[in-house]
Amino acid sequence: MVELDGRPVGLLASLDQDAPRLNYDRIFLRDFAVASIPLLIEGETEIVRNFLLACVEMQSREEPFDCFRPGKGLMPASFRPVDDGSRLDADYGEDSIARVTPVDSVFWWMLVLRAYVKKTGDKELAARDDVREAMRLIVELALTARFEMYPTLLTPDGSFMIDRRMGVYGHPLEVQALFFAALRAAHELMPADEPHQKHVGKRVQHLVYHLRQYYWVDPGRLEALRKGKVDQYGEQDGNIFNIYPDAIPTWAGGWVCDGAGYFAGNVGPGRLDYRFFSHGNLLAALFGLASDEQTQAIARLFEIRRDDLLACMPLKLVYPAFEDRDWQIETGSDPKNRPWRYHNGGSWPFLLLPWTAACLRAGRADLAAEAVEQAGPHLAADDWPEFYQGVDGGAVGEQARRRQIWSAAGWLGANLLLENPSEAEAFSWPADIEPKPC
Repeated sequence: MVELDGRPVGLLASLDQDAPRLNYDRIFLRDFAVASIPLLIEGETEIVRNFLLACVEMQSREEPFDCFRPGKGLMPASFRPVDDGSRLDADYGEDSIARVTPVDSVFWWMLVLRAYVKKTGDKELAARDDVREAMRLIVELALTARFEMYPTLLTPDGSFMIDRRMGVYGHPLEVQALFFAALRAAHELMPADEPHQKHVGKRVQHLVYHLRQYYWVDPGRLEALRKGKVDQYGEQDGNIFNIYPDAIPTWAGGWVCDGAGYFAGNVGPGRLDYRFFSHGNLLAALFGLASDEQTQAIARLFEIRRDDLLACMPLKLVYPAFEDRDWQIETGSDPKNRPWRYHNGGSWPFLLLPWTAACLRAGRADLAAEAVEQAGPHLAADDWPEFYQGVDGGAVGEQARRRQIWSAAGWLGANLLLENPSEAEAFSWPADIEPKPC
């Protein structure tokens, strides 16, 4: 637990004493977002409230015309106390590998705010002038028109949880799911007379339609793509991204079977990323982005492809991994992302929390309980590592930090949800948004 002027404001990323500190001695927004769930369930609300207000203080207020500065409305990737704990030092990506500015921090903050208000009933926090201004800046940052006309959010590769190059530039599913949830949170928390409310409501409807329509992959969708026309023009174009049938990988057809389906990792002109990204799909189920039928199909896929996606240590971040020449080209020959390591097919314990919540949403508590029970002894014996590696996920990852806070929080939160499934209501939504074609 980290303090500012004697008040708890967050949790260190890792307590590993046997590895270089690097930037693991910071409070990462996405890591704390995972940890905030068991904290709120256990009644530890003060630290969550202080974290939310500390992020408001650090939010960038710079005009968005200067390079080398965080854009207006952004929140840092991480922060830490300095000067004997009297002030906070924010990192917007300057201290990260490749100096990538995070896209997802503001969305995680919105989700923690909404979960805090739902759990505590402290609506006065969301009504504070500084907090309302923070939400307004986030909405303006996310909804600003750019060089595209899709409802999704353009995202550089490596600028969210997948923090190294993995070929997910464009409109990765995980960010779109977080974007969708943050808009739902803003619509719920902002006053009815807020001028942006109308735009937020419209974007949510367009976004859910777009993702369900164009990102969804199942046997019927694959067959339609195989038979679809290409190089079409105008409003009658049924293949608006101009995806060629020959681009469908051979593994995809036999891997997704009847009754199962998932959201693809990314969609862009002439390109559909067929890889399965666990985090984005689990968040889609949690946030009501996936329809009830799609949530069932995702759970069915996990059940059928258990050996691929869960293996020894739940859960694979992405399947399948880039190998051989694909690994060299897509990752830049990143040694940490060799096949079935780190973000390239590594297994991440923090995913146990969204996994359990998504299983509960699908009515499959049995799937969640089996994975959580299996993971517990390994995590404790291995001292709570950051990730596991190998095709079967059976080995602690090279360079993985031990005593990783969000690994422990993921397992703890999963157990608390299995004990009381209603706790998931604070960070989830029903699938009740009416899709609206763009």
